[in-house]
Amino acid sequence: MKSSIYALIAAMALAAPVASFAAQQANAPVTRAQVKAELAELEQAGYNPGDWANYPENLQAAEQKVAAKHAAQGG
Repeated sequence: MKSSIYALIAAMALAAPVASFAAQQANAPVTRAQVKAELAELEQAGYNPGDWANYPENLQAAEQKVAAKHAAQGG
């Protein structure tokens, strides 16, 4: 029983760096061009960056429109 617990701990210790590397790749830095393109797409969907009175709602509504558009396009 103890040997299987030690084997499990060893496997988890060896898998941690692999999982960390995969997470790091998924969170790669975003370029300035990507940010500008995303903002332009949100503005086309109705987001107004100057409308601070309705800030969270108008951004979320635009994000939903953009997500629906991407889902309809298949990705």
